[in-house]
Amino acid sequence: MNEQFFQERYPEKYPGTIDADKYNSVIELFDGFVSTYADRPAFSCLGQELTYAELNEYSARFASFLQNELKLQPGDRMAIQLPNVLQYPVVTFGAMRAGVVVVNTNPLYTEREMEHQFNDSGAKALVVLANMASKAEKVVPKTGIQHVIVTEVADFHPFLKRTLINSVLKYVKKQVPAFNIPGAIKLRDAIAAGGKPYTPVKAEANDVAVLQYTGGTTGVAKGAMLTHRNLIANMMQCHGLFKMALKEGVETVIAPLPLYHIYAFTVHCMVLLETGNCSLLVPNPRDIDGFVSLLKKNTFSGFVGLNTLFVAMCNRDDFKALDFSGLKLTISGGMALTSGAAKQWKEITGCEIAEGYGMTETSPVVSFNPPGYVKLGTIGMPVAGTLCKTVDADGNDLPFGEPGELCVKGPQVMKGYWKREAATDESFLPGADGQPAREWLRTGDIAVIQDDGYMRIVDRKKDMIIVSGFNVYPNEVEDVVASHPAVTEVAAIGVPDLKSSEAVKVFVVATGEVSEDELRAWCKERLTAYKVPRHIEFRSELPKTNVGKILRRELRDEELAKQK
Repeated sequence: MNEQFFQERYPEKYPGTIDADKYNSVIELFDGFVSTYADRPAFSCLGQELTYAELNEYSARFASFLQNELKLQPGDRMAIQLPNVLQYPVVTFGAMRAGVVVVNTNPLYTEREMEHQFNDSGAKALVVLANMASKAEKVVPKTGIQHVIVTEVADFHPFLKRTLINSVLKYVKKQVPAFNIPGAIKLRDAIAAGGKPYTPVKAEANDVAVLQYTGGTTGVAKGAMLTHRNLIANMMQCHGLFKMALKEGVETVIAPLPLYHIYAFTVHCMVLLETGNCSLLVPNPRDIDGFVSLLKKNTFSGFVGLNTLFVAMCNRDDFKALDFSGLKLTISGGMALTSGAAKQWKEITGCEIAEGYGMTETSPVVSFNPPGYVKLGTIGMPVAGTLCKTVDADGNDLPFGEPGELCVKGPQVMKGYWKREAATDESFLPGADGQPAREWLRTGDIAVIQDDGYMRIVDRKKDMIIVSGFNVYPNEVEDVVASHPAVTEVAAIGVPDLKSSEAVKVFVVATGEVSEDELRAWCKERLTAYKVPRHIEFRSELPKTNVGKILRRELRDEELAKQK
């Protein structure tokens, strides 16, 4: 499948080609937009704005501190463990300006996960929120981290508001456990100390800019090496589509998903900054009461989310009462969007959800539904400069319409996994001679490329359920169950069965009255018999990652433990 296919069929909506080599580095791009939009707000958080000019100044001072005080060298790695606060873009771009590789780290990581990632990446420095510093205190001595920089939530607010917010979090809400990290530096002191000019580092396009670790839900977390060229290419690919709904320099987009996740990073720290727009950061999107209150106080034209968040919002009367007259673009990624959630969101907000698809290894966007041309149930079409194909179990190309493993080729595809040559080779299709060929990335997702060029994800290969030799895709079962008016969330897995090898089991979160028999009857009307759930378990909540993705693996592990 190539660009000519889309240009011929959809000339009015195809985003066109991109020049992934237009900029040598993210910082060359950064220097342009902070100058062009200097007086515009780049980010807003807890009532405080950070302008492009301030982002430029503070990140330059932080870069100076890294170079002149900590003596970090180009190529050194620095872990950043922050939620959505104003400090995140400052330290991220400050690190890049100093030539330091950013290691994005989930603030909710366990000590074991932190230790693995810090040691695997070889991080020499860590920037951490005070709320999580007690865990860092225990982990840092087991790693090669030499410098720890600590910041509090409201550090970029004016003195009185800063003191009030930080004191309430620490002393009233008890959200900042005591910690003692010898030699720890306060971020505000670091920026104040960065008075000397920093030395601009000339990065090459294929230099690693970010080590983005996979979620680790299928094994040991691996660091995807995302280069400056990868990030710039994906920014351009997304820009060509976003501009179909959003203008430059005037928009405010809600940012509830964590910036340390590549999906939100690319949208808010690349595309929206490059277009001079503002991201309204939500530090704790799980506080739905506070989230809705924030939306009530602000005018917004864009919303970035995923299925579980859309469902949670749409089930609230106070959310339904908000003014959505300015909302022009809602995008979804990270997990499958159910038809029920998409329809409910459009009914309430008047804005359709444009679903995309991507993965950490592709920086992340592979495909997207063009705004105004959304086909519900698909992940859209490949973004500019991206080729997609499906292959069978032996790696042979499949025709349109036949499900197979989706493979991707494009300038946004990662350089490889950090210090894992074998794992890198395994993630790509082998060459014609059977030898490693890092050209076509294997996504591990089963997809169908339709005749109209739009693509559908059928499911993950490893999540497929085999019932009496028939393939059952959890996404299909979940979509049907989720369409029941009493169901808010659902996860489907395969469990061992003596007669059929595996049987379908669903875990359901319901807000209304519904019985197992009623739900099974609902499914029988909409699914082939072997796809109908044999086992139904009601729960108050489902296990999720920090970005809200339901963890089927955890549910499978629970079921396997019962068999022992």
